[in-house]
Amino acid sequence: MQPESSNPSAVPAPAPATDKQEYLAMVLLVDDQAMVGEAVRRALASEPDIDFHYCSQPDEAVAVAQRTKPTVILQDLVMPGVDGLTLVQRYRDNPATRDIPIIVLSTKEEAATKGAAFAAGANDYLVKLPDSIELIARIRYHSRSYVNQLQRDEAYRALRQSQQQLLETNLELQRLTNSDGLTGLSNRRYFDEYLGAEWRRALREQTELALLMIDVDAFKAYNDTYGHVAGDEVLRRVATVIRDNCARATDLPARFGGEEFAMVLPATSPGGARLLAEKVRRAVQGLAIAHSGSPTLDCVTVSIGGAVLVPQPGTQPGQLVEAADAGLYQAKRNGRNQVTMSPG
Repeated sequence: MQPESSNPSAVPAPAPATDKQEYLAMVLLVDDQAMVGEAVRRALASEPDIDFHYCSQPDEAVAVAQRTKPTVILQDLVMPGVDGLTLVQRYRDNPATRDIPIIVLSTKEEAATKGAAFAAGANDYLVKLPDSIELIARIRYHSRSYVNQLQRDEAYRALRQSQQQLLETNLELQRLTNSDGLTGLSNRRYFDEYLGAEWRRALREQTELALLMIDVDAFKAYNDTYGHVAGDEVLRRVATVIRDNCARATDLPARFGGEEFAMVLPATSPGGARLLAEKVRRAVQGLAIAHSGSPTLDCVTVSIGGAVLVPQPGTQPGQLVEAADAGLYQAKRNGRNQVTMSPG
């Protein structure tokens, strides 16, 4: 129990908890009458699980409540300067105090006064000065409810945080499972899944589905000349160009295998697919990565084959892959560093 202060409005610091004694209730009394403050202090003095703070200045009450973090506020209804109901509303408007239980103390017993107190946000109403047994029982009841609420809220926050962490872990695991380790693009397994899903969608809706197959020209010669570390960097830079040119959320950039990449382009016409392929080809050439073993230019280039199909019943997505691959083969035969669209 706090030692009696010569200044009734002073707010003593909370007593430290010990192994044998821990305050379960923290009471803040706001009342301009020191006599009431002393009476309540005496009523609670023999209760080891109740800590008591007193504030005689109503205009300081909210700040004191924020500092002391009470589990129950005993609030006088009639005080000079600030109406008790207005003060109750101020507690409720402050995020730090809005949930703290408030027991209004008043000399009035009228139903209208009680109704106004509850309407303002009070949790309980006692005619002062109440019997100490009843006062202590009300304090313990509201304090316990408030502490339980805080514990539930904390448990809920911990649960939500745990769920969020689990979700992020699962998303990261899914990303790693679906991603190519070197380039960060979708891997071959996810490419097959995605192409199959988009093929079925295009079959249902009878819409066009485009596929670009992209191959780094003379990549073996590049590795033989500059080494595999430099070769890996080329693949990463080409992958970045491909990723940057997938403007729509439905476009999928993927590493098909080795130095070969793919772009799945739902609802894309042959003309649109060709324009995008040319954009990618020029962007890779624009990287100006030196390649002395290139059969075309002295820099790294790509050949691209494309195909566009409207899936028909009984067909499989492999037909689109074969068509785009045929276009890629033709681009290679025609001299590389070019785009060839397959008739499909």
